[in-house]
Amino acid sequence: MIDFHLDTADSILYVRPKAAVTENDFTKLAQAVDPHIEATGDLAGLVVEASSFPGWDSVGALITHLRFVKDHHKRIKKVAVVTDSSLGKVAEHFASHFVAAEIKRFPSGMVESAKQWVLEA
Repeated sequence: MIDFHLDTADSILYVRPKAAVTENDFTKLAQAVDPHIEATGDLAGLVVEASSFPGWDSVGALITHLRFVKDHHKRIKKVAVVTDSSLGKVAEHFASHFVAAEIKRFPSGMVESAKQWVLEA
């Protein structure tokens, strides 16, 4: 399950995985984000806040996640990962090889710092 909020004023998508993510989570994300991207262009950023990554509830959810990344990574300028999990550091380096966005990790609780980084030119 993913909680999310699209800040249309700053063009930032905030995502908080709460439990194993589902195919439907990524369908809902796309339904929220795609019209904004079509109307305004790229997202300034994606802020992912997670104490740990809860995983996927199925192989289908993993595939849908990868498809979402493939379809959107060129439309997102920056990705901020807000976590103290060691997985965040791995994700920061691993994902940088596969996505167009600039990626940076922030310690837990530093969502405002992550937002400011996303908004920097």
